[in-house]
Amino acid sequence: MGFIRSRTVALLALLALLGSGVVPVAAAELVMFTREGCPWCARFEREVAPAYHLTDEGKRAPLRRVALRPGGSTLAGLAAPVIAAPTFVLIEDGQEAGRITGYQGDDAFWGLLGKMLADMPGPIHRSGAAAKLD
Repeated sequence: MGFIRSRTVALLALLALLGSGVVPVAAAELVMFTREGCPWCARFEREVAPAYHLTDEGKRAPLRRVALRPGGSTLAGLAAPVIAAPTFVLIEDGQEAGRITGYQGDDAFWGLLGKMLADMPGPIHRSGAAAKLD
């Protein structure tokens, strides 16, 4: 009887922990395509990157950097090749859910990223649309 009770208590504690949000699970990731010597990439690294992982957006879609190859990248799951740096691609379930091409400052970045995340289902919503900075 004690064994069953202790297992039930342990299971309830685990369910409470999972339901509390204490165990983070990333539903998406933000892939930054970068190129060595790119001044806009360097500006992003100065203005946004140091605190990105501390933000709600950074917790929902952790940042992963990928070096952009000459001729562009056709990483699996992309809706179209990436040819410019920096390009930020929101990936959910292995598929592109949104895109920001270029970096024109932290205000524009956070606004566009917020729109992409708001369009995804659940805590993050899927848009399927590409957001672009010209």
